Amino acid sequence: MELNQYIDHTLLSASATEADILRLCEEALKYNFYSVCVNSSYVHLAKQALGKSDVKVCTVVGFPLGAMSTEAKIFEAKNAIDQGATEIDMVMNIGRLKSKNHVAVLKDISNIKRAIGFTPLKVILEISELSKNEIVKACEICIDAKADFVKTSTGFSKSGATLTAVKIMKKTVRDHLKVKASGGIRDLETALKYIEVGADRIGASAGVAMMNNQVSNSTY
Repeated sequence: MELNQYIDHTLLSASATEADILRLCEEALKYNFYSVCVNSSYVHLAKQALGKSDVKVCTVVGFPLGAMSTEAKIFEAKNAIDQGATEIDMVMNIGRLKSKNHVAVLKDISNIKRAIGFTPLKVILEISELSKNEIVKACEICIDAKADFVKTSTGFSKSGATLTAVKIMKKTVRDHLKVKASGGIRDLETALKYIEVGADRIGASAGVAMMNNQVSNSTY
């Protein structure tokens, strides 16, 4: 197993500078991570920095709350793709899910997926806000909406990924979707545990620490 190819090397802090983004890209190139994950205003900068390498550019949409209109999310996603993004991580409308307005949640995700076509779409569930049954329902909706991944967390809520949630997500989506674990994964041992229970991708700012078998104090 090549751990580096599981990692979306992530920097989503509001105070991240251009120099920080360039450093993120340098690290991604050094370790050949699967992608860098940045806010959409930095997609073009990241794309330039990565050049013709195999490292992909991932960005977030409707982040971190998920409560934006579908139209705003679609514009953000399509604009990011035009700038060079090759994967989109969107935040599900959590309030709609908790309202049991499952049709609205489905439409939000499926309309975005339809708008971006073959570009992989990861849907962030924000598991810290959901019950077990809500996690299952969210995963079922993502299958129906033809998303490509379900993702645990933004890293900006009460807590991040949990092994229990990833197990629930994997059991629900089976082979229909992939699973991305993110939020609070700071070391190699923890990353390997998530992969063992079914994570197909790890979103973390601690990728370098993982590759060097160290522990990072980062929150994402």
